[in-house]
Amino acid sequence: MLSITETQPWREAHPGATIGFLEVSGAENTAASPQLNERKREIEARLRERYAGFTRPDFLALPVMAAYERYYKKFSKTYHVLLQLESLVLKGKNLPDVSPLVDSNFAAEVDTLILTAGHDVAQLRGPLCIDIAREGDLMTLMNGATKAPLPGDMLMRDADRLCCSIIHGQDNLSPISPQSTHVLYVSYAPDGVPAEAVKAHLQRIEEHLRLFAPTAHLEQLKLLSA
Repeated sequence: MLSITETQPWREAHPGATIGFLEVSGAENTAASPQLNERKREIEARLRERYAGFTRPDFLALPVMAAYERYYKKFSKTYHVLLQLESLVLKGKNLPDVSPLVDSNFAAEVDTLILTAGHDVAQLRGPLCIDIAREGDLMTLMNGATKAPLPGDMLMRDADRLCCSIIHGQDNLSPISPQSTHVLYVSYAPDGVPAEAVKAHLQRIEEHLRLFAPTAHLEQLKLLSA
């Protein structure tokens, strides 16, 4: 089980924020899951019914979405889950087919609107720490580019590097791959997203995961609140 802490600067910079962690081991991720795919179709249909006739202002009025919009606006960015939800509801696109462990998160994310990254624990070097971006920080993004995270952005570090920031997303080393069996999901929730909603979201991911990996072991489900 990974050791996870937080810094005082994170607590001071983001009062009301919650970071949630779901660590699961012993999951199979190499084959498609008919049960999960059926669940994804159910979620797509439910969201299209729930948000029929919505426009962008309607989506942004949703309490959880509004909390993320406020956070992203500070960095002059648009919350990418908003774009994914619009694509699914307004354009009729389906949830992506990446791998069962990744899809378990995506399917929960568009339903709850809570931003979550998925990491291969074998590619992390503990302990992990929730922090804020500092001067001199650099991270290598999934596309291989090296960028400085935006000052004050919430992020996660392991013993060697920055693994993820809210605005820039994940690094290029730790994302879940088809070979992953031990994973860590990290939910980043700014002020305005209730801690109980973060916990329920992580439980939703675990529920999806057990559709194809019923014997997977729950290592931890943990919340940090500022």
